[in-house]
Amino acid sequence: MKVLQKKRKRPSLRKVRSTINLMKGPFENILYRILLGINAFLAITLLISYLAVHISPGDFALPAYFGLAYPYLLLFNIIIVIAWAMLLRFEALISVAVIALGVNHFSNYLKLSKPSGDKTGSFKILSYNVRLFNYFESKKGSGSENRVIEFLKTQKADIICLQEYFVPGSHSAKEASIKAALGGKYNSHVKVIGWGKNKSYGIATFSRFPIIRKGEVIHPGSSSLTIYTDILVGKDTFRIYNNHLQSFRLKRMERPFIEEMTADESETFEEVRVLSTSLKKGFVRRSLQAQVVKDHINSSKYPVIVVGDFNDTPVSYSYRKIRKGLNDSFVNSGYGAGFTYKGYYPPNRIDYILYDKALLNSNFEIIKVKYSDHYPIVAWFRKNN
Repeated sequence: MKVLQKKRKRPSLRKVRSTINLMKGPFENILYRILLGINAFLAITLLISYLAVHISPGDFALPAYFGLAYPYLLLFNIIIVIAWAMLLRFEALISVAVIALGVNHFSNYLKLSKPSGDKTGSFKILSYNVRLFNYFESKKGSGSENRVIEFLKTQKADIICLQEYFVPGSHSAKEASIKAALGGKYNSHVKVIGWGKNKSYGIATFSRFPIIRKGEVIHPGSSSLTIYTDILVGKDTFRIYNNHLQSFRLKRMERPFIEEMTADESETFEEVRVLSTSLKKGFVRRSLQAQVVKDHINSSKYPVIVVGDFNDTPVSYSYRKIRKGLNDSFVNSGYGAGFTYKGYYPPNRIDYILYDKALLNSNFEIIKVKYSDHYPIVAWFRKNN
């Protein structure tokens, strides 16, 4: 006797599509909520970063942390705008609006138009954090120092401002040897602080033009340094401020950033705590130092050029305080991304050449040489008649 087996009915294509759509609905809703939550977080943090230039870290430090991360918060917001745009969603306007509110900060980091300034009749100034000539990195750093000096020699800058200038031994002998290596045509102004046994570090300004006065700006209770040098260019006197403001003191923690992200959980938590404390101390101390420097600048009877390693970004209270009433040579005549620091931590812009309205700035360059964790920066000036 044959047993007849009933054929199973195959589900219709319409039913399959209906089932997929039922599953797709909740999934899309969850994805939408996640994306919207991420968007809200990124937009709010970018907004908070804008407050960093207005609020002193001594009063409230939170915006300063986000100001430090501004270029990366901006990048993430741009990515989320692209994501919404691909989905054809109006939510893209959330980050677009927030980015538009801080568009003036954008130009402090990125210049899209190439300048065509004339260098004729101008003088050239170079600023460079030389990182102690990498003294502790490779065989007492002698090779690195020679490369830096040779680089400076080829640049033929009229004024050279160095930060983290390192002296193992006699101050005067080192000063004389560097001047000789540069061609012997420079006058100098050097300020160093003793460090350990027979070692010193500090800042130095070398000038082809006559120096008619030297001085320093004191930062009480800190190893940070600021010197000013009055230089005679033709018949005009200009005051050059060379600065190395408070660092975050992260040297003991420096290692490749990816290692920190993959370190043991308990170790990472402790390092985050130490990092947060170091950052806050740095923000607060720099804000005080920026006020001291600005007060001194305001008292100058000569047009000023303010250079150096500020250890702070353009979206910071310190930068805004010092820059007020001055122009930024990168913003005026730079091109491309303005990042000047490229060490163990994410790249950022912390080195500057600011100038008085009595001067005209025709060009600005960041020179990508790898003799330090900073890039040297150069600018050309002439008197604004």
